[in-house]
Amino acid sequence: MLRLLLTRHGLTEWNVEQRHQGDTDVPLNDTGRNQAKALARRLAQEKVDIIYTSDLSRARETAQEVARLKPVPLYADKRLRELAFGEWQGLTHDQIVQRDPELWQAWLNDRMNNCAPGGETLAEFAERTRSLLTELIAKHQDQTALLVAHGGNVSVMLCLLLNLSPQSYWQFRVRNTSLSELLLYDKGAIIQYLNDTHHLRLEQPACH
Repeated sequence: MLRLLLTRHGLTEWNVEQRHQGDTDVPLNDTGRNQAKALARRLAQEKVDIIYTSDLSRARETAQEVARLKPVPLYADKRLRELAFGEWQGLTHDQIVQRDPELWQAWLNDRMNNCAPGGETLAEFAERTRSLLTELIAKHQDQTALLVAHGGNVSVMLCLLLNLSPQSYWQFRVRNTSLSELLLYDKGAIIQYLNDTHHLRLEQPACH
């Protein structure tokens, strides 16, 4: 059995502005750094044997905060990068629709086979995600692995592990530095919890 902890990076300015980040290397903002610290304090009390992170700075910085309090091996892996949105990166939803209305509709209709100009399809994204999961399951039996990645990665991993189509990924909400836990057995995955952010709520000052 592999115990898998999944988290998304902390907040960035592009998150705030609702811009598509994709594999653009956008750093955490101050709120994101505080979220990463809160996540690290929570995980300091958890069993973690190894950490894998996207090599993009917003995920890597989040993972490094955890590693400061949980000194275990930390590996960056490009397969944990967010879905590449090509020429749509840096744009908001409205800007994309205005610029490429037909391509955007094609993407909505069939994300597995269509993509942004210069981007990658959901099928390509799912395949590199599946490759990583297969490797982790083989390498880390009877261990706990923390994966620090992006919203798209976490959602697609949930689909793959639960035998859902990757096209269902939009049905999983993944908040910044939320934590999800799954137990991976030969016959399938058991969800312990999803999108848990109670460590962020604990950081909020009490109201009087």
